[in-house]
Amino acid sequence: MPTPADRATLETDLREALAEASARRSKTVVSVTLPYGCADPIATVFASRRAGEPFFCWEQPDRNLRLAALGRVHEITSRGPDRFVEVAADCAHLSGDAVLRGEGGFTTGALWTGGFAFHDEGTEAGVDPAWSSFEPATMILPELAIQSSDAGNFITVNLMAGPGADPAALADSALVRIAGLVHPELPMIDPHPTVAASIESVRSPEDYEQSVAAAVERIRAGEIEKVVLAREVVVRSGSAHDPAAIFGALRIGFPSCFNFCVGTGEATFIGASPELLVRCAGRGVSTVGLAGSTRRSSDPAVDDHLAQQLLGSSKDRGEQAVVVRRIVKSLSKLSVWVEAADEPEIIKVANIQHLGTPVYAQLAQPRTAIELAGLLHPTPAVGGEPWKKARRVMAEVERMDRGWYAGPVGWMDGSGDGEFCVALRSALIRDREAHLFAGVGVVADSDPAAELAETEIKLGALLPLLS
Repeated sequence: MPTPADRATLETDLREALAEASARRSKTVVSVTLPYGCADPIATVFASRRAGEPFFCWEQPDRNLRLAALGRVHEITSRGPDRFVEVAADCAHLSGDAVLRGEGGFTTGALWTGGFAFHDEGTEAGVDPAWSSFEPATMILPELAIQSSDAGNFITVNLMAGPGADPAALADSALVRIAGLVHPELPMIDPHPTVAASIESVRSPEDYEQSVAAAVERIRAGEIEKVVLAREVVVRSGSAHDPAAIFGALRIGFPSCFNFCVGTGEATFIGASPELLVRCAGRGVSTVGLAGSTRRSSDPAVDDHLAQQLLGSSKDRGEQAVVVRRIVKSLSKLSVWVEAADEPEIIKVANIQHLGTPVYAQLAQPRTAIELAGLLHPTPAVGGEPWKKARRVMAEVERMDRGWYAGPVGWMDGSGDGEFCVALRSALIRDREAHLFAGVGVVADSDPAAELAETEIKLGALLPLLS
């Protein structure tokens, strides 16, 4: 909670910034940041959100970084092939004209949160009604954003001032909202005491294996080099799934991952992704080429043996090399230099280990995190190669609406810096129903049964928490 001195500073800064913005002829974002003694921004936002209110949570425990946002001052949506460009431009316009007060933390100015669907505008399989509250592109300027990192704890208040707005009422409303925040701990998962959850594959395992076999046939015929095929599992519980409890379990079990939660008021998209799509800080860009995976073992010797097998697998190394090549090629168009590690490394998370190659770049001209996410999405790790042809194969053999699964989810601040992960190891939660997703990269020597087994490993990140 803010100290009396910080509260006085906040009130002064709010009223001064609102007065400046109100003198303008157009709507203007006001963004005020100050220190805020909040032990757990994630728990605060989960406990303080109002019915039907959007919210956003982002945490990577190994980096000691937490970001949580509440409410909606402004929302930017788009669809179609130019959605990244359009959203980036609108965010930059409002951020560039914002009236700012205060500073601190790992963000600057107005903070935007949200994400993008995998496809720009539906699929041949149609739009799944479960995704109805998630647009193909949505970035929200929240009412409040709370962050915690090694730099300290801070809160940012965002307001929209301008013609027709009452500056005093806006300031008073913001102060009341902050005073009403509550700070409990995240709850524990509490399954229904008598009703067991049911688990159902949307497509049968046999049907999925047939899809993999069909894709392999087309790859061997030379039509494409690689395609990623996903499958969906639905978990129905005896009581409503609790996203707060699920998030708490994810961040304990997956401290190296990007733990995210996007709530629309109607549904919640939650996950623990091992894959960074892009991190942008000034003209510095970092990402990772992630592809190829195997299971973990509780026996350290077996676990290391599995990792060495993965490093020695020509199938997995080839699949991973495709991803790195595309990332380097895409970034090279905008950069002074791009550097990828010579050899992949093993990236271990709780239930699975991957091949990963860090990639770094120095931009020739400033670009925003959203622009870079649009440049890189989808990487061959979740799409295919070459993408234009692989997209057609995916639509014909996968036959599902991915929604935001495998799309970019993350945040961008007022300077254009930010980070987006690839929304993997994720689930869409609607009351008692949860839709889980997992995909695998299919190449010429893929074995359908082995690929099905890999999806089971990946589903194991969330399935135990939901069933």
